[in-house]
Amino acid sequence: MTAKAVPIERLRNIGLIAHIDAGKTTTTERILYYAGRTHQLGSVDSGTTVTDWMDQERERGITIVDAAVSATWDEHQINLIDTPGHIDFTAEVQRALRVLDGAIVVFDASQGVEPQSETVWRQADRYRVPRLCFINKMDRIGADFEHAVATISEQLGANPIPIQLPLGTESDFEGVIDLITMQLIRWRDEFGAHREYEELPSQHREAAETARAALIERLAEADDNLLSLWLEGGEADETSIHAALRRATLNGLMVPVLCGSALRNRGVQPLLDAVVRYLPSPLDIGETKGSHPQSGEPVLRSPSDDEPLGALIFKTVTDPYAGRLCYARVYSGCLRSGSSVLNPRHKRNQRVGRLERMYAEHREDIDAIHAGDIAALLGMKDAVTGDTLCDPQQPILLESISFPDPVIKITVAPVTAQDHERLADALHNLAEDDPTFKAVSDDETGQTILSGMGELHLEVLLERLKREQGVNVRTGNPKVAYKETVTQKAVAVEGLFVRQTGGHGQYGHVVVDIFPGDTGSGLLFENKISGNALSAAYIPAVEKGIREAARSGVIGGYPVTDIKVVLIDGSEHKVDSNPLAYQVAAGMALRNGLEKGIPVLLEPVVRCEVLTPEEHLGDVLAQLANRRAEIDAVSDKPGQIKAIRNQVPLSEMFGYATELRSATHGRGSFSMEIDHFAPVTPAIMKSFGR
Repeated sequence: MTAKAVPIERLRNIGLIAHIDAGKTTTTERILYYAGRTHQLGSVDSGTTVTDWMDQERERGITIVDAAVSATWDEHQINLIDTPGHIDFTAEVQRALRVLDGAIVVFDASQGVEPQSETVWRQADRYRVPRLCFINKMDRIGADFEHAVATISEQLGANPIPIQLPLGTESDFEGVIDLITMQLIRWRDEFGAHREYEELPSQHREAAETARAALIERLAEADDNLLSLWLEGGEADETSIHAALRRATLNGLMVPVLCGSALRNRGVQPLLDAVVRYLPSPLDIGETKGSHPQSGEPVLRSPSDDEPLGALIFKTVTDPYAGRLCYARVYSGCLRSGSSVLNPRHKRNQRVGRLERMYAEHREDIDAIHAGDIAALLGMKDAVTGDTLCDPQQPILLESISFPDPVIKITVAPVTAQDHERLADALHNLAEDDPTFKAVSDDETGQTILSGMGELHLEVLLERLKREQGVNVRTGNPKVAYKETVTQKAVAVEGLFVRQTGGHGQYGHVVVDIFPGDTGSGLLFENKISGNALSAAYIPAVEKGIREAARSGVIGGYPVTDIKVVLIDGSEHKVDSNPLAYQVAAGMALRNGLEKGIPVLLEPVVRCEVLTPEEHLGDVLAQLANRRAEIDAVSDKPGQIKAIRNQVPLSEMFGYATELRSATHGRGSFSMEIDHFAPVTPAIMKSFGR
């Protein structure tokens, strides 16, 4: 089957992002149903969803990997990515937002903004993604539309603008009031397939008129066209309001807010209307910036089939039946089956195999992926996440995707000789699919060490190792991935490498200053050599030597971060100096400087929110105190629930889920995300002999 390409202005690449359990996957299922892509309503609870297609996702009731689906609404093609809500799978959100043009942020009406809502919102800010807000679960006990909107403003610093009001809440939730058309929308049939428009009941008219006036006034403040109309006393009609709202959304000035209950099949069609009306097409996003792979010169490409090809691979999956599957977003040109494309990373041309329109784990063959579209390629063996595919005659290198470092480690050992033979290949396949998962062999102990973003992340990967790759392993206790830094400056630190052999020897000599850096700054290198003390040709070798040496610190061999290294002096030998000698000398200088700078271990600290019934608050606070938590705030949630926001070292959170369940009789829950790295306690330093 060949899918017909839609005009680029009718294309929408959007993602659903939210805190875990806000209802993203259920909302996606309803979108697919109403767009005619499915003929029954999938349920997370019964494991019949389209986008949660992995066995583990259906068993656990959570989304683990991005699922890409395409649907048609009002003659527009919507490429939709349902992303995970759990912080352990944050890489999936990150890579989706890198290639999407817009997003729907889903909130639980009874909770408003939750910890992971803040994380995904910041990620969307980083990529400047225009978004809509959908206040879901309006039928839930404790649902409060106004409170949810207020938390978006207060906690996210956003500018939410409601374009609907709910008619009733909790069990009385009947429908929504459209503030632009001033009509009531109800869904009377069980499946919510047919929406009925009614006149506004008199008892709701005053509140709706007040809200509509506030909507137009706020829009006029942000939109000159509407302001002129408003000042001249003209009536803002539906067309002018929609146009102003679209401009404000695309410019990031406002975020339209809608409401509904995806599970009860209410409010999803107006959400689809809003996607088409307010979120951008690739044309609205405009030119894509890249660089020339050789010269580094900036290159701009317009979203048009007539431009040279520029596409980004944002996800790879090893399919046991189809082989290597690469999801790609085409920014310019047209990617055709059978054509030859260049991958600038390994400077090789590759032939494009089959192209497929993805529908979760189902797919349809297509002939080409046009500018602005998202689809999948089969058979690109050497491609990895973040690779560019481009026209060999007019190459471009697009900005890759950066991912956070893993923060937790476990050791694994194969159970049988057969498992031992297959382990390396199996781990390689998983690591290619998931950039936040690392697997390395420890030469000293012979153990294999797996690193990931959290206990759940590693648990899921081990289960995938068993189910998908057929490899059984025994695991060791989880350990935290520390980092190292310095606490004071070390000035004029020398690194001298001299080796005399027959013929030419080796000579490298550098002098550096090392300073503590800002938290999260990584490793910064600066060249401040004055005069001709060192040839410019050796400077890159010095930087390379410092960065390589920083992979293993002086306390426990952990990566070094948050330091600034300044090259201030050095010397040369007329015959024996070469880049390799300066690389070695720079590594020696760094290690000397780390010792002089009084090194310290850094441990990952998480931002954590614990939800507990009020009667168990004291016990839960005591548990957190025992785990070195710093309490930031305790606030009220609906249903006599207390929310405890705190910061706690990740190492203290192993096994916390069991302890919390015990203290709260199974009613407590928590979520956490890595916030920063902080110096460890003196007791931990002492265990490293410091």
